[in-house]
Amino acid sequence: MGLISFLIIGLIAGYAARALVPGKDPMGLIGTLALGVVGSFVGGFLGALVTDNEILDFNAAGLFGSILGAIVALLVYRRVSK
Repeated sequence: MGLISFLIIGLIAGYAARALVPGKDPMGLIGTLALGVVGSFVGGFLGALVTDNEILDFNAAGLFGSILGAIVALLVYRRVSK
């Protein structure tokens, strides 16, 4: 059940990031899901940098961190793909 909920959170985060960042993003359901999952890991990593965690590892963030991470990942993707 943990994997399914992780994928659902990733899908929600990817969709929210695409809705919050203006511009055209031609990606389907799988691309949005991948964006959200990557965003979750980016959000977890950024959260570990901000907090006093001594070990900086990739971990899953909450929904808010996942959305912020997905926004960062989307902006990086746009910059690299141009």
